[in-house]
Amino acid sequence: MDNQTGQLSGIDILLLEDEPSDAYLVKMALKEAKLLAHLHHVVDGREGLDFLNRTEKYADAPRPDLIFLDLNMPRMNGCEFLAIIKAGERFKSIPTVVLTTSSVESDIVHSYQLGATGYITKPGDMPQFVKAIQQIGEYWFSLVKLPKGFS
Repeated sequence: MDNQTGQLSGIDILLLEDEPSDAYLVKMALKEAKLLAHLHHVVDGREGLDFLNRTEKYADAPRPDLIFLDLNMPRMNGCEFLAIIKAGERFKSIPTVVLTTSSVESDIVHSYQLGATGYITKPGDMPQFVKAIQQIGEYWFSLVKLPKGFS
């Protein structure tokens, strides 16, 4: 609920994903699930930090309520990004769900050690991928209470 307008404002999700097709699937799955979410897409960890810090072209970016994070990205990968945002107080409270192709146990353990809120391996086929995103959305938007603007 937006305190100024009294209308439902939705949740802001920051998606860090370098594969355009996977980013599109996330967007379509959220739309298909009729979830009230605003998806903001960046392609790597550096751009994600620019978004969070509201620098350059992201000067007017909202603080995300939830982050979906791919591990395998160019320039700055997901683990590097996760380590940076969870090390400081400013962004530590933003729930961050790793959404990646890797099912390697060491990646899972390392992600949780760095402060990931959850870890989901992307399903291989499109219908299962869409279903997984819908389930994530239902969990985060219907079941869990997120602190709006918590810093």
